[in-house]
Amino acid sequence: MASEVEAGEATAPGEDSGASPVVRTGQAASRRSRRGRATLLISTAAVLGLVAGTCAGYLVQADRPPTKLPSLAQPLSRPAAGQTSKPLPAAQDRRVRTNGDLRKLLVKKPQGAREAEWVADADGWMDLAAYAEKYAKSGQKFSQYIHDEFRRAAVASWTVDGSYTVEVYLVQFHQEEALAAVEAGDNGRHWASWMADAKISAIPGTGDGETFVHNQPKPGRAHGRQAYVAEAYAWRGDIEMEILITGSKRISEKLIADLAKRQMERL
Repeated sequence: MASEVEAGEATAPGEDSGASPVVRTGQAASRRSRRGRATLLISTAAVLGLVAGTCAGYLVQADRPPTKLPSLAQPLSRPAAGQTSKPLPAAQDRRVRTNGDLRKLLVKKPQGAREAEWVADADGWMDLAAYAEKYAKSGQKFSQYIHDEFRRAAVASWTVDGSYTVEVYLVQFHQEEALAAVEAGDNGRHWASWMADAKISAIPGTGDGETFVHNQPKPGRAHGRQAYVAEAYAWRGDIEMEILITGSKRISEKLIADLAKRQMERL
């Protein structure tokens, strides 16, 4: 009788093995187990090698002195040989103009028009509290503009023949954390377009600036009764422009379009 060891030995191909199916199955499982352990060892070694290489790279980089980056304020191009770069004159340097007296950038009232003193202080400046008061939810607007880094606002206003009143606002922001002028212009355009009766037109040369002429009268403070309204919103740099025209008759599209275009050209 063959022993259990002899019964477990492999036979040549074609021979009839005396080992039971259980023994042959155990041998196959043992070989698969050895192959699985070998594959696992190779994979683990590869991962450890990758980690070691990454750590070595970090250590080498940490020992190197920091590389100085070029300044972000470098000129876009160097002057040619024999030429010297000159600063822009104040009339062409927008930053010089907008950091100066903002009131000088406001469009001038037409001849024969009267000042609308109830809109702004006599000196043409409007502080944040006064500016927020022109909105229905003045407290909410005040808090929002504190968050948006309100800097200052310049205002021009006039009445023509007692038939319509014009208000022009230039609102400037510090813009250290966000592009608040863009957001303010987008917000104004959003609410103006919310009214279904608005005729909307683009302001040339402003990208996304738009005028809104409303065909139905709305509550108006200028006349103490309902009034027709036209609005315009646009921005340039850190300044947002707002124009509001109210009158006893429907406002001409050409009137507010020309006014908005002239005001943006001054910025």
